[in-house]
Amino acid sequence: MNHIKTDKAPKAIGPYSQAILSNNMLFISGQLGLNPTTMELASSILDQAFQSFTNIGEILKEAGLSYDDVVKTTIFITDISKFSEVNEIYATFFKNNPARSCVEVSKLPKGALIECEAIAVKR
Repeated sequence: MNHIKTDKAPKAIGPYSQAILSNNMLFISGQLGLNPTTMELASSILDQAFQSFTNIGEILKEAGLSYDDVVKTTIFITDISKFSEVNEIYATFFKNNPARSCVEVSKLPKGALIECEAIAVKR
């Protein structure tokens, strides 16, 4: 089991790893729309979605993987009425259409509007 860490994605805001590589599977912890340099959230849900997906990409890159290696994502969103708009941004990152769940939640850490986690397979 290897802990994956990059300064190009936000540091963990709790006692967890950005990602864990176990055998050929990468488990990426939920990524908020935090700027990795300032640790501040982007302003809108769409900007947060873009930043969250970008953060996932940086973690994938650190593990030697890409968005094409992602097999499952889970999105937590505080306003399901933004589902279609988030989908448009999501589709520009995850072009291989991995399996996915998207659920509305009442609150996220730091007052975030969206969080995304991912599982990738190293082939």
